[in-house]
Amino acid sequence: MTIRINLDIMMAKRKMRLKTLAQEVGITEANLSVLKNGKAKAVRLSTLDKLCEVLDCQPGDILEFEANIHQESATAE
Repeated sequence: MTIRINLDIMMAKRKMRLKTLAQEVGITEANLSVLKNGKAKAVRLSTLDKLCEVLDCQPGDILEFEANIHQESATAE
């Protein structure tokens, strides 16, 4: 199981730069970059809330659950 962050897609749709989004959300560019690149281990709900507010989207537009293909095939057998 993996949760993928589609922040780059939402930023492109809104034509928003990393620096601008970081300022509006109130986090550092470095932390936003970690989140955008899928390297974050956790996301605060307050940060997710602010991202959704600024990007005018729902959490499901940013976060995507991916089932592990290897796990699915192993349990299917």
